[in-house]
Amino acid sequence: MTRLRQCAIALMAAGILTGCSMAPTYERPEAPVEGAWPEHAQIAESTIPAPEIGWTEFARDPRLQALIAAAIENNRDLRVATLRIEEARAQYNIQWSERLPNINAEGQAQRSKTPGSIAGTPGYANTGNYQVGIGLAAFEIDFFGRVKSLSDAALYQYFATEEAQRSAHISLVSEVCKTYLTERALAKQRDLAQKSYEAYKSTYDLTEKRFEVGASSALELRQYETLMHNARVAVVTYERQRAQMENALTVLIGGKKIENLPASKDFSDDDILMEIPAGLPSDLLANRPDIRQYENQLRSANANIGAARAAFFPRITLTAFGGTASNTLSGLFDAGSSAWTFTPQILLPIFDAGRNIANLDLAEARKNIAITQYEKTIQVAFREVADALIARGLFNEQVTAQSAVLTAESERLKLSKARYDNGISSSLDVLDAERQHFAAEQSLVQARLDRLLNTIDLYRSLGGGLQQTTVPVETVAKAAPMPPAKEKAATEAATDTKPAAKEQPVTEAGPADDAKPAGTPAAEANAAVEETGQKPAEVQAGQSAGETLVNPPPP
Repeated sequence: MTRLRQCAIALMAAGILTGCSMAPTYERPEAPVEGAWPEHAQIAESTIPAPEIGWTEFARDPRLQALIAAAIENNRDLRVATLRIEEARAQYNIQWSERLPNINAEGQAQRSKTPGSIAGTPGYANTGNYQVGIGLAAFEIDFFGRVKSLSDAALYQYFATEEAQRSAHISLVSEVCKTYLTERALAKQRDLAQKSYEAYKSTYDLTEKRFEVGASSALELRQYETLMHNARVAVVTYERQRAQMENALTVLIGGKKIENLPASKDFSDDDILMEIPAGLPSDLLANRPDIRQYENQLRSANANIGAARAAFFPRITLTAFGGTASNTLSGLFDAGSSAWTFTPQILLPIFDAGRNIANLDLAEARKNIAITQYEKTIQVAFREVADALIARGLFNEQVTAQSAVLTAESERLKLSKARYDNGISSSLDVLDAERQHFAAEQSLVQARLDRLLNTIDLYRSLGGGLQQTTVPVETVAKAAPMPPAKEKAATEAATDTKPAAKEQPVTEAGPADDAKPAGTPAAEANAAVEETGQKPAEVQAGQSAGETLVNPPPP
């Protein structure tokens, strides 16, 4: 029994420690974008990058802050994304368990009745067989890394799911901000339309009385009537759109309205949102969760190639049993009843009708797809940031110009009324001035909304919205940002029991051999803190989002 146990332990150790990986060396694809932002993009320098700016600092409206907090707590889409992490974690643990033997307590009883003509005895022969012990069933010695590659693929899928949850979190914060500000803008436009309607109605009533005494023409009366009804149509339209936007906001925050919300800032306040500085294009690789998500999926596809390659090589499995055996139940534990069996098996594919070749082709095709998706995600991210940067300065100019238009139209309306009261000009001049003044007011509100939405787009596209509070400036200034390669090296360290290299090149291999990942995202964060003095953005996201992100503990 002792010799069997020693043999089994030696073979298991050989399978775990000496198994090689057939996965190709991972190389991060070169970013298919320019190394600098477009010429017309306005870039502001700041010691705090956008991902380090908490959404409580970015959204300076107290009511908006309360709505974002409620959405993070109650939004069903974000909750599903968080549960997906638990699902991926469980799938990874299931796959990782294949790297260790499954040892079970076994008990077996068999009774048989055989005719004497077969058993060679007169009459019938009744036989029994009873066994009790510990069994090892078909444990694969992973000499060629097939099981390890499958485990690595599941691990990177888990990491990708975490990044997908963080991306959903950023999108949720962005959508709440956009929906809330759009609702506020529509409410502002409705109030302006209501104010114009009341002014037009007052003028119409006065013109109607003048018309009754012959002091005003029917044409002038109908023109004011048209303005009054148009303003009423605008009031109803804006109110309908505002109510629909409010319903959309209610769904985002969990389906129920919140009572006793803080007072909101006026929509014309310039301090509703924080101005966001831009970073370098390379920062997107570290700051955007969706880019990290697709890179982890690429790593998973790369690991699957290793599993497909290993299928061409022999598979060695072990089956063993050790315990007691007897032909009677009562003698099962008597002295001298010990028994054991040891059955190693080797399987070498000879003819499989091209199945293994097709599986390898499939794995390589999926890796090429993953590379294309990764590159496309980088291009989309670069375009989103570039668009937001270019639009930022232009929207500022547009708001300034539109404010000047409103000032001019207000002065024009004032002068037109004075000229009309003094009999110098006709009522047509006043009607046109009132109509243009109303349009200028609505256009200014829309321009301000567009500028705010652009600020939100820039904040989101730069990876902001995960944290609740802003990292202090001195903390960021003290620690250099973690480059993408080193950040991925920290991820590699989570799957390697060997000390990680101090300098990790862009070209790096898959996770090193281990019996179990020695680190999790939390351990990865601790390593990053020790090395750089600051936490990676993805770890801070889990702490600031108000949610407990699951990590892959030992099964």
